[in-house]
Amino acid sequence: MAVILPLVEAAQHLPARGALIGLDLGSKTIGVAASDPERRLAAGVTTVARTNFTADARRILALAAERSAAGFVLGLPINMDGTEGPRAQSTRAFARNFAKLTELPIALWDERLSTAAVERELIANDVGRAKRAAVIDEHAAMFILQGALDRLANLAKK
Repeated sequence: MAVILPLVEAAQHLPARGALIGLDLGSKTIGVAASDPERRLAAGVTTVARTNFTADARRILALAAERSAAGFVLGLPINMDGTEGPRAQSTRAFARNFAKLTELPIALWDERLSTAAVERELIANDVGRAKRAAVIDEHAAMFILQGALDRLANLAKK
């Protein structure tokens, strides 16, 4: 069973190299992003339409295996005041169930404002509403993963 830890604590459970998979867990879809093996850059992979936990987890694990992933980064939707609401509890429940299916470490990363930031960026780039809806979760997963990669890089410098 995988460990589930905040990113800074999970860092010691990650090998030095290997892609990380970033997940933005929405109620209807899961945005998926992946890093390069050196963990410098996050790129969008896909958006998984949620059906049931088993099918969703199987799809994510297959995407991770294709990329020889070393771990996962899940966006944890913390409220602006630092408390955890129903969405954060749902993410933690997903992580607990997912951890039973993999040995790869699962890092939780504060994703406050990630979707709002991505939405603003897409609007600024003149992306229409329908197209934004189709890509927002994948882009949010990229935003979450890139934030985590930058934090890991800063930890490595210390």
